[in-house]
Amino acid sequence: MSVVKPAYKRILLKLSGEALMGNDPFGINRDTIVRIVNEVADVTHLGVEVAVVIGGGNIFRGVAGGSVGMDRATADYMGMLATVMNALALGDTMNKAGLIARVMSAIAIEQVVEPYVRPKALQYLEEGKVVIFAAGTGNPFFTTDTAAALRGAEIGAEIVLKATKVDGVYTADPNKDPHAKRYSKLSFDEAIAQNLGIMDATAFALCRDQKLPIKVFSIFKHGALKRVVMGEDEGTLVYA
Repeated sequence: MSVVKPAYKRILLKLSGEALMGNDPFGINRDTIVRIVNEVADVTHLGVEVAVVIGGGNIFRGVAGGSVGMDRATADYMGMLATVMNALALGDTMNKAGLIARVMSAIAIEQVVEPYVRPKALQYLEEGKVVIFAAGTGNPFFTTDTAAALRGAEIGAEIVLKATKVDGVYTADPNKDPHAKRYSKLSFDEAIAQNLGIMDATAFALCRDQKLPIKVFSIFKHGALKRVVMGEDEGTLVYA
C-alpha cells in the first residue's frame, strides 16, 4: 500500500489578524484560534515544516480610530506590536495543543520574545518546531503580506499559503455574483494583467521574482490547509 506524501516539505502560512476574530468585532476568539491551531497540527503531523506570519488587524482595528492623523510610521509600529500580541497568543495555544512553537520578532522585545535570526529559525524548522514570525518586516511602510513573502524566501519555503475568508481567487466577487468562478490556478502575469489584487504589489513582486508560488485558500474551511499541503485542488495556485 503506497503512502501519499505531502506536496510540500516546508510552507509559510500567512494568517491575517482578522482570521483570529471569528465572528467577534475585534480581539481573539478562543474557539477560532484553537481550531486554526488544530488545522496546523494536522499538517505538522504529516512531517511538514510550518512557519507562520501573523497580521495584527484584529487588535489594531480597536485603536485605529485614534491613529487617524497619526504619523504613518508610528501607526505602522503600533500595528507591528499588535502582531506580537497575536503571535504570543498563537504560540501559547500551539504549545498547549502539544506542538512546540517559537515566536521570533523582527523588532527587539527580548524580555517577551526572541529576535528573528535566520539561522535559528531554520534550525527550529528542521527540529520540527512551528516558527511564528511577528512584527512584520520590522520596518514601517511594509505590510505583513510583504513580511510573508520575505520570510518565505529567506527560509526556503516551497510555497506561501495565504489564508483568507474566501476559498480562492474568483472571476468576480462570489458574494455578489452567483456566476463567479474560482480559478484553480493562475500565472503571476495573468494575475497582474487582470488586476486581481492577491497581495500588495511589493509582496507579489517579491514572490514572482523569487519564483515562490502563492496559494490562496480559506482557513475557515475544515481540513482545507491539509488538502492544500497534500496538493489537492483547494483554493487558487498562483505560479511563476
